[in-house]
Amino acid sequence: MTQATPSSPVQPCLAIIQRAPIFLNLPASVDLAISEIEAAAKEGATIIAFAECWLPGYPVWLDEAPKAALWNQEGAKQLYQLLSQNAVVLGDAYLSRLADAARRTGCYILIGSHERRGGTLYNTSFGFAPDGTYIYHRKLVPTYTERLVWGRGDGSTLKTQETPWGVLGSLICWEHWMPLARAAMHAQTEAIHIAQWPTVNDMHQVASRAYAFEGRCFVAAAGCILSKDHVLDGFASLKPDMPQALEILSSMPPEGSDLIQRGGSALIAPDGCYSVSPVYDREIRLMAPLDLGHLARERQALDSAGHYSRPDIFELSVNTKPQMGVVFKDDETD
Repeated sequence: MTQATPSSPVQPCLAIIQRAPIFLNLPASVDLAISEIEAAAKEGATIIAFAECWLPGYPVWLDEAPKAALWNQEGAKQLYQLLSQNAVVLGDAYLSRLADAARRTGCYILIGSHERRGGTLYNTSFGFAPDGTYIYHRKLVPTYTERLVWGRGDGSTLKTQETPWGVLGSLICWEHWMPLARAAMHAQTEAIHIAQWPTVNDMHQVASRAYAFEGRCFVAAAGCILSKDHVLDGFASLKPDMPQALEILSSMPPEGSDLIQRGGSALIAPDGCYSVSPVYDREIRLMAPLDLGHLARERQALDSAGHYSRPDIFELSVNTKPQMGVVFKDDETD
């Protein structure tokens, strides 16, 4: 298959897909993601971003359902089973389809997903390149109730991608409040950063804008739209015989089409100001070109990994070795 060429080799065009996935339904959500990718590419997008855990939806019951955190709760365990069954696995057909979409469209694609490794789930961001390769980053510290469903990532996945327009990187949600994680990313000289959130509320906007100002990079703050109707319709599409899981989801407020996740996606320039202001409460394909000259203009005053650093005083060591609890070694023979 012939690799497509990005439609704008000089200046990139960034798209944020702010819409609901087919909740808990991985195959249907991948279909929807590919449809959105192809539509954004036709409109000139060269970098396309989705929200945290968009495949196939952020586990909103952790914060919204009153009984979700009770010990040995059968409904919560059933929902974990559905998450596990609808999580991607490295090298699987779902990731191959997304890689093929990147190859066909010539776009870079950042999308959040539940990822399964063994019996553990991870909050993982996948970055696909136009040559069909991809990198992945597992969230370093699941936040608060998220620890009920996700394991912790390690430094081996704190990676970035080279693009024709500079380095492309991403962090997930509250990682933007981890000072040393930010320092590690800034040291990789990001030009464009995808900040993935479940929904970009006021403090998430603060963190995204601060990241752009501190890192002197463009930041796409990517949020999701999700209502209780989306949740229950997605659950029903799987036709599971799990009444306790349905009880957990049905106990969440609000009712009907009122939104649990309100979006708030925005594009922020390297001076911390909005290039595209936050959009709330509706589905949208938010798109904007990036003026790469803005990067150099702002770095005159501040480069936190360069002329505004003090390596004679401060030093950060990042352990990029995968952390494995069990390592099998070949028997040594004489």
